[in-house]
Amino acid sequence: MTWLMLGVGLVLLVLGADLLVKGAARLAGSFGIPALVIGLTVVAFGTSAPELAVSVKSAWSGQAELAIANAVGSNIFNVLFILGAAAMISPLIISRQLIRQDVPIMVLVSVVALLMTLNGEISRLEAGLLFAGLLAYTWFLFQQGKAKGADTADEEVEALLKTPAPVWQNLLFLLIGLALLVLGARWLVESAIEIARAFGVNEAVIGLTIVAAGTSLPEVVTSIIASLRGERDIAVGNVVGSNIFNILCVLGLSGLVSPTPLLAGAQMVALDIPVMVGVALLCVPLFFTGSMVNRIEGLLFMLLYIAYTWYLVAMALKQPYLPQLEQGIAYALLPAVLLYVVIAFIRDRLKASRNS
Repeated sequence: MTWLMLGVGLVLLVLGADLLVKGAARLAGSFGIPALVIGLTVVAFGTSAPELAVSVKSAWSGQAELAIANAVGSNIFNVLFILGAAAMISPLIISRQLIRQDVPIMVLVSVVALLMTLNGEISRLEAGLLFAGLLAYTWFLFQQGKAKGADTADEEVEALLKTPAPVWQNLLFLLIGLALLVLGARWLVESAIEIARAFGVNEAVIGLTIVAAGTSLPEVVTSIIASLRGERDIAVGNVVGSNIFNILCVLGLSGLVSPTPLLAGAQMVALDIPVMVGVALLCVPLFFTGSMVNRIEGLLFMLLYIAYTWYLVAMALKQPYLPQLEQGIAYALLPAVLLYVVIAFIRDRLKASRNS
């Protein structure tokens, strides 16, 4: 029954996010708000609504470590699993704006989160700073989009706004979406805690794996479909934007509503958050070389995610092969990834020098 509750909770979160986006976007459109603004706010917030709902519910209920674990785990999952899977389907194109602006911002906010959690917690003041960063980032994107013109608005947002719907229906979608998000988050958090207790592991491990992967389902669907359609730049932009939102809004708002500071345990500070920062940093050279994530790089991302998840589970269950697994990751997988990055960078520089 606990696993069934977990599955139903995930389904309710995804359905709730979809209805929330449709209702809120159309409602905003009926008030004359431009498609560009709706895309940067309502839709961007909506795709990360499951993470936000689960982390806020966790923080409010006193599971303060689960709130951080969900956001951190989602960021790791987004890059390694989603981009890995999407790139293995079709090589992903990286836009110039992503390389020059959005990826550096993702790295910056990841480092800020790491520095904030070095003392084992995120205080309400620090959470407020993160949320203020979200408001500044959204305002910056809006100003940038307005300067570029209305043609920068998302086509799907414009198509959604063109679909006629009465105000009462949009309000109904909005309310049902919110209700499903609240109910789904409640069931997901409660079932995750029960599963953690049954396996004898802490809540953070469940938050970093099952909950993080489940709340990232909207990003999975969006990025995989975009890759299959050939919209290979959308898949990457969706993931990078979601990661920025998870740190600034999910952690920020969770910390503001939590009656106590958000907790980051010793493992989170020593392993999981540094992995999140490392994954963000890995995007810089791979995105820069050739402005593309090819299938080999997609496979490397996927192998890194499998190794990370395997290590988490083995460590939580105290498996006897843990030292061998650590050595395999430290002395085989990570050096192989580093060697590939160096070779790819040198090849890209040689190609650029020949072209010039």
